Amino acid sequence: MAQWNHTVITELMFLAFPSHPELQALFFLGITIIYAVIVTGNLLILAAIQGDSRLHTPMYFFLGALSVVELSYTAAVVPQMLASSLQTRKTISFGACGAQMFFFIGLGGADCFLLAVMAYDRYVAIWHPLHYTLIMTWQLSLCLVVASLLVGFLLALDLVVLIFSLPFCGAHGIQHFFCDVPPLLWLVCAKTETHEIAVFLAGTAAVLVPFVLICASYIFIARAVLQIRSTRGRRRAFSTCSSHLVVVVLQYGCCGFVYLRPSSSFSPEQDQLLSLVYTLGTPILNPIIYTLRNGEVKGALRKALWKPVSLGVSESH
Repeated sequence: MAQWNHTVITELMFLAFPSHPELQALFFLGITIIYAVIVTGNLLILAAIQGDSRLHTPMYFFLGALSVVELSYTAAVVPQMLASSLQTRKTISFGACGAQMFFFIGLGGADCFLLAVMAYDRYVAIWHPLHYTLIMTWQLSLCLVVASLLVGFLLALDLVVLIFSLPFCGAHGIQHFFCDVPPLLWLVCAKTETHEIAVFLAGTAAVLVPFVLICASYIFIARAVLQIRSTRGRRRAFSTCSSHLVVVVLQYGCCGFVYLRPSSSFSPEQDQLLSLVYTLGTPILNPIIYTLRNGEVKGALRKALWKPVSLGVSESH
């Protein structure tokens, strides 16, 4: 153990990437296409919200903040994945690994808390429609977004400091595509119950706490929807929440399975697949789901896309 404590690791190597050149090229092409769709879809949502004054409400402010966060946390991981897939030695420096984990966990935690904030926003809109604008002020909306980011990054800082202060064994290969908590814990030599509990508590705060808040909000929302007499009113209330629920189930299902369990049950292949789902799946489905199931966003997108075309036609004449 004393020898391990003095082991100095300057870089880590990613071992999850395909080894065959053909598979590497296919992996690079697939991730590039998905990332392009993520960036395009979320930028279109931001353009639609910015360009249509009818969407200048807290609900769409939170949706825009969610798009910015998801663009940011995919940017913390995907460019490095693409660069590593083309390299012979797929390495990352020890410091860069810590920085990547900090931003990925911090922005991912903020994403989870933002989903909880959006659930609370829907609760206020359905339970207190006449006082909605008085309760969900712009000051409160901004404070909720900032608080989500602060809590996410504080939890990320605790996790990064905890993990990177532990002694690592001589092996420096990560069974993953990027620096995440479970594969790095697998390399730690001094695995104690105290560290296990600390990591579990941090994961609970980042994943389970906002999920419980979301469940509580939707219990009240369901009660309110059941009290609506008209079928049209119930359908409209449900449509404003169903898109959010789909994103919540996908995000929390994968994150909960990865982070809320003992590190001894770490399964490289399983975690690699799930990490791709919540790293790429949610950011790509978020704009698709909110666009296809939201008439206001679709109208704003048509308006935003049609305006440059109409301007070009008018200038040509």
